[in-house]
Amino acid sequence: MNVVVFDLETTGLSPERDAIVEIGALRVREGRVREAERFETLVRPVGVGGEPLRIPWRVQQIHGISDEMVRDAPGLADVLPEFLDFVGDSPVVAHNISFDRGFMRAAARRHGLAWAPPAEHCTMQLSRRAFPGERSHNLDVLAQRLDLGFARDGRHRSLGDARVTAEAFVRLMERLRVQG
Repeated sequence: MNVVVFDLETTGLSPERDAIVEIGALRVREGRVREAERFETLVRPVGVGGEPLRIPWRVQQIHGISDEMVRDAPGLADVLPEFLDFVGDSPVVAHNISFDRGFMRAAARRHGLAWAPPAEHCTMQLSRRAFPGERSHNLDVLAQRLDLGFARDGRHRSLGDARVTAEAFVRLMERLRVQG
């Protein structure tokens, strides 16, 4: 069980129109979350044409990342190659991976890079398998179900969400192995 668990915060929901404003990731090796092996950065958002993008107020209310916080952050052109190097040839994990995968594919394509991890795992899908009788599988509910907590001000920030997702992944894999 050697994977990179990652999470993105963005300016909105569209990988084609919106931009990444934060990337957080942790490595899981041999079934243990490795706090020392992490990637965390804010990203200055720009549009497809390179124009600066503002973070909408309603989105700022969710993740707490403001235009001022990202004003001097590196751009995705600098951050993305570093993140891809961090991931390397590891499988990746995210909660609701289709969201994060969409942004990573679009960003990589715009910068002439490739998002091609050998495997992608989704803790939302794993939760559906581990808890088939439950209706909700969002990260808050999953964390509660697995007795995991978010660090203060850690919810809806990339590294905080990646940390809980990593712990959830480890516990879900253990649970699913036991159940066969």
